[in-house]
Amino acid sequence: MAAVNTEMLIDVWRRILVNPRASWVLFEQGTCVVLTAPDGELAGQATAILREFGPVHAGSSAGDFGAIELKDAEGWVVTGHHNDVLTYVGPDEVGDPSELTVGLCGRSKRHRDGTDLRVVHVEDGRDPAPRA
Repeated sequence: MAAVNTEMLIDVWRRILVNPRASWVLFEQGTCVVLTAPDGELAGQATAILREFGPVHAGSSAGDFGAIELKDAEGWVVTGHHNDVLTYVGPDEVGDPSELTVGLCGRSKRHRDGTDLRVVHVEDGRDPAPRA
């Protein structure tokens, strides 16, 4: 598997997220947790979500995935059993671009992120506090 390039991942997520004002947290392997109700410290909130919904558990919905080919970037987003936990898979990470291969790659990356829990970037889309 190719080395993860954090700056490239940040650029990809900025391009593919529909809401440019979204708050999101990026983890080391490319998993992004979009915070639909950001509150307080974003990295902690996202880490709690990924700790619960990142690891793969055989025979449960935690093993489910879907692969979406991107239009605004090369590669795919792999979905899972939480709508706001998404993992990017680049075209150089898989030899076979089938949905199964891409999905398994993304699921594996999500599992690593869900167990290692290493935040590499926080995008705070909340409006800044009003000035007094």
